[in-house]
Amino acid sequence: RIMAEKNVGALPVIEDGQVVGVISERDYARKVVLQGRSSVGTPVRAIMSAPVVTADSQHSIERCMAVMTDSHLRHLPVVEGGELIGLLSIGDLVKEAIVEQADLIRQLEHYIRGH
Repeated sequence: RIMAEKNVGALPVIEDGQVVGVISERDYARKVVLQGRSSVGTPVRAIMSAPVVTADSQHSIERCMAVMTDSHLRHLPVVEGGELIGLLSIGDLVKEAIVEQADLIRQLEHYIRGH
């Protein structure tokens, strides 16, 4: 319900202030819908993806993309000082990589033209 209300594809699962997992639409579809479970009777812990892979806020976009690709993740919690500060999606990273590449292309074109 929260994912639908917020129009997001995943949510971090927090226990005692720590990220212990991620629940995604994929988890829900595969572990509730396809297995005929009840949404009301199934605890998040039973269907979340865990253990959780996280990123540090200082990690580069490239590093986060590599972690997500290698671990087959679409969402990556960002943790700083042991606390969750955000949740990256692969879409967030792709958009930012495109912006960075466009900026680099503009800089190179400017350099080549000598302006």
